[in-house]
Amino acid sequence: MSHARDLGADHRPAGPSTNRVAGAGGSARRRAFAQLAAGMPVLPGLVVTAVLLADLADGAGMIWLPLLAAGPALAATTNGPRGVVCVGLLAAVLGALLGVRDGVPSRELAAVLSALTAVTLASGLASVLRGRRERVLAAVRSVAETAQHALLRPVPANVGPFQVAVRYSAAAAEARIGGDLYALIPTRHGVRLIVGDVRGKGLPAVGTAALVLGVFREAAHDEPDLLAVVERIERSLTRNLGHDDFVTAVVAGYPPGGHLEVVNCGHTPPLLVSASGSVTPVEPDLASPPLGLRALAGHSPGLQALPFADGDQLLLYTDGVTEARDHGRAFYPLAEGLERHVSHEPARTLGALHDELLAHVGGRLHDDAALLLIRKPAASEAGIAATIDPGSPAHAPACEAGCR
Repeated sequence: MSHARDLGADHRPAGPSTNRVAGAGGSARRRAFAQLAAGMPVLPGLVVTAVLLADLADGAGMIWLPLLAAGPALAATTNGPRGVVCVGLLAAVLGALLGVRDGVPSRELAAVLSALTAVTLASGLASVLRGRRERVLAAVRSVAETAQHALLRPVPANVGPFQVAVRYSAAAAEARIGGDLYALIPTRHGVRLIVGDVRGKGLPAVGTAALVLGVFREAAHDEPDLLAVVERIERSLTRNLGHDDFVTAVVAGYPPGGHLEVVNCGHTPPLLVSASGSVTPVEPDLASPPLGLRALAGHSPGLQALPFADGDQLLLYTDGVTEARDHGRAFYPLAEGLERHVSHEPARTLGALHDELLAHVGGRLHDDAALLLIRKPAASEAGIAATIDPGSPAHAPACEAGCR
């Protein structure tokens, strides 16, 4: 009895222990397979599968096996090192099985597998380097976005008596900012705005744009006369720019008197839209040099005073808009487009113009482009706007436009 109990005692744990060991091994294999499947890129895996099916159908051995290297090479372009290793491992296993099945000589099979291993390792390294470059690019984008918000501050939907909308597109998509500039500031002297275009491209142009906007934001608050604001910018650029550098710009203001003041410094003429929808270019009375080149011209820019009634709109823009060409080398007709799309909502007007501009050039601009549209609503519209909750988005960012 005792012996039987001892045997029974020895026998009972054996079955469960063996099952647990077998279950643990099976679970480990399932986890490994699941990890392999989870890390397997779809497209490279399909390439390896296609090579497998071609070899099974043809049975040609060495003809198809080298093509397995396309799997890890393709994975390096879209996936991380783990995905590359998973595809390379799958390709190596399938290559070995197909080589044995097709009777490939061992030396040739070893050469194919060695080449496949080398391609996998090189592809894994390429994937690591690509990942680092993507992280650097993401950091550059983040810096560019921060610089854009510091340089080209968001403009609220309503500033002073105006409805406002802005659209800006940098030619270098990754840069986010370029040489075009704009600003709109409510001051005690009225609302003041500037749209300009710096000669050149790249970081020097961005630096010049930052200089112009910094001087404008200070002078707009300090100087009661709009020409004095322009003079401050001119003096600053004369001290800081090279002999061949300059900035074309339109500086405008709407003082409490109720008329619109415009100073054009070698820039494309703004477009004045009447309440009836007709579009008229605001040509300067006297051609004036760009900012930074006044010493070469010998005369100062003049100030134009224009009536600006309820319902009127003013569009300021840069030459990246009017010089945008289609595939037939035809320029974009901005005035005609504005007549087609003008509405009582500046944001909707500029949205339609911008979409049409991109369609005109085939999807991507080759120069920086800025559009700034202001509209003076009628008294009834202004009354409706005044009832909007001050905490709404239309009012919340007003101080970001330069309120003090």
